[in-house]
Amino acid sequence: MQNILNKQREFFKSGKTLSVKVRLEFLKKLKEVIKANEQEIFDAIYKDLGKSSTEAYMCEVGLSLDEITYFQKNLKKFAKDKTVFTPITNFHARSYIKSVPWGNVLIISPWNYPFLLSIEPLIDAIAAGNTVILKPSAYSPYTSEIVRKIVKEVFPEEYVAVVTGGREENKALLEMKFDYIFFTGSSNVGKEVLRKAAENLTPVSLELGGKSPCIVDKTANLKLAAKRIVFGKFVNCGQTCVAPDYIYCDKSIKDEFVGYIRQEISRQLGENPLENKNYGKIINEKHFNRLCGLINQDKVVIGGKTSSETLKIEPTIMDNVTWEDAVMKEEIIESSTDEGLEIAY
Repeated sequence: MQNILNKQREFFKSGKTLSVKVRLEFLKKLKEVIKANEQEIFDAIYKDLGKSSTEAYMCEVGLSLDEITYFQKNLKKFAKDKTVFTPITNFHARSYIKSVPWGNVLIISPWNYPFLLSIEPLIDAIAAGNTVILKPSAYSPYTSEIVRKIVKEVFPEEYVAVVTGGREENKALLEMKFDYIFFTGSSNVGKEVLRKAAENLTPVSLELGGKSPCIVDKTANLKLAAKRIVFGKFVNCGQTCVAPDYIYCDKSIKDEFVGYIRQEISRQLGENPLENKNYGKIINEKHFNRLCGLINQDKVVIGGKTSSETLKIEPTIMDNVTWEDAVMKEEIIESSTDEGLEIAY
């Protein structure tokens, strides 16, 4: 890994990544290779998370392609020097803002959107003129492999390289000196990434999870609110960092609102979601067991059934939940806090 980073440093110093034309050529090639491998990507995401091809395109592949298109349309404009006001004391000069890349970038991506959250920050980093070492999650091995295959087909190793593996690889990468780190995951692991980055004064972008509430007051369009909350919560089986986590609801409309929630779950996911082939699964047995442990069956008003064979959990709603309940003491989609950083939210 250190050898790869050394090669990337030399490649960046050569100035070959600075050409906007070169960046656009590689983005074009990346788009072509993604399209050519679309079915393989769908198959990999299905093996890792049980997502249908429709959901995989909507939430992962399609968004990645849109990101490339956005930069194909706007990169030349973004890369241009921007003239700004020149102080009178420097009237002989011209003042401008110049956009320059950071240099060598490390991207650590999670397992819950393993293609999107690997490829999209990669697109951004390449568009900005950086080199990249990409570390996908060990918990989504099939998608990590197709990402590695695509990157290898598009980029030389001194430009972009994929490092697979788990605990040891993550620890080693964070010991190395990068010019920028982009991490997607939980707040707890984000703190560790930030701590390691601070040792080298490396700037960081952290895209983290949390407890995300929805507030439904008595003036709300309850049917529409239920439709949006059910979709936002149960897409990817709730394995989304910004998915609705809990609801503050006005008492006067609570029962009616729960009824709409029940209707929407049935409409969107069927009467028996555990048998719906388009309803995905929890990433692994460890997370499945942890999530099952957060469900208090005495407070369940919708769902609550699970299948240990398929690692599926019904869309589940609990009522009369307090901050003393286990489900409110941690993120529902949580990560490991170990040094290995091998689990994302």
